[in-house]
Amino acid sequence: MALKRRNQRRVEFNSSSMSDLVFLLLIFFMLTSTLVAPNAIKLLLPQSSSRTMAKQTVTVYINDKMDYFVGERKVTEEQLKPEILLALGSNAEGTVVVRSDKNVPVQYVVNVIDAVNNINNETHQNHKVLLATSAKK
Repeated sequence: MALKRRNQRRVEFNSSSMSDLVFLLLIFFMLTSTLVAPNAIKLLLPQSSSRTMAKQTVTVYINDKMDYFVGERKVTEEQLKPEILLALGSNAEGTVVVRSDKNVPVQYVVNVIDAVNNINNETHQNHKVLLATSAKK
């Protein structure tokens, strides 16, 4: 006579609580990502109707006081080229995004473009420069 077990083992896995957790995390990250401000330096960007987006490698800010910032680090005009080169690192085809206040004279933007062109000529690389704008209202 064979003995029967009272408790039979079931090989099941209930994944409903795990999927609830994943959806809650997804909603949390979607909501918090919209609250993150991409610009640490407040600027009034010039307006444009084009919608071109590019992968950002280095961001150079020029505020209304004519101060240069590579990332969030304040630099002088003389430090601009070495700081951009350092921020680009070994990236052969990086993109430098210029975020300039709309009241900044064009010469300050041209200084950034010249610095990137000098880096390209010296290192034989192909870094691009983009001017960030805000959307027209």
